[in-house]
Amino acid sequence: MYKVTDSERGQAVRWFRALCEGVTARLPFGLGRWLVPTFVGYLLVSAVTFVGDLLMLTGLHGGLGMALPIAITVAYVTAFGMSYLLNRVLNFASHAPVGPQLILYIVVVAINYVAFILGVTSGLSALGVEYHLARIVGGLGEGLFMYTAMRWLVFRR
Repeated sequence: MYKVTDSERGQAVRWFRALCEGVTARLPFGLGRWLVPTFVGYLLVSAVTFVGDLLMLTGLHGGLGMALPIAITVAYVTAFGMSYLLNRVLNFASHAPVGPQLILYIVVVAINYVAFILGVTSGLSALGVEYHLARIVGGLGEGLFMYTAMRWLVFRR
């Protein structure tokens, strides 16, 4: 099995940070003055994990017929595990002890899950909104909540 070296990890972090800084500097309407590169990085990581979440949700619910709340949960847990790792390593480059940080992250994710994922997604779906659209709307609130929690609580310097 191939193991990533510290040098390779450092290069990936530097590349990701340069990408985020470059995107931030090129944002239109002066947005780069107001947004920090970690927000852009969070959006990039979130886009990747959200697509994975939707694909898994579609496969589990639409393909396998799994009950929507269970399919949402499985897809959500998988996507947020990936999000934690990518944000910790690439975006926030955290070197804090994993244990306490992971516990705090799990608490934040649990709050987010109940409020935005199950609450908004299942609620809108029960009102007749197509489940993909309901999940996207829930994802908007989720995104703002999770970034602020990660920046100022989970991965604070």
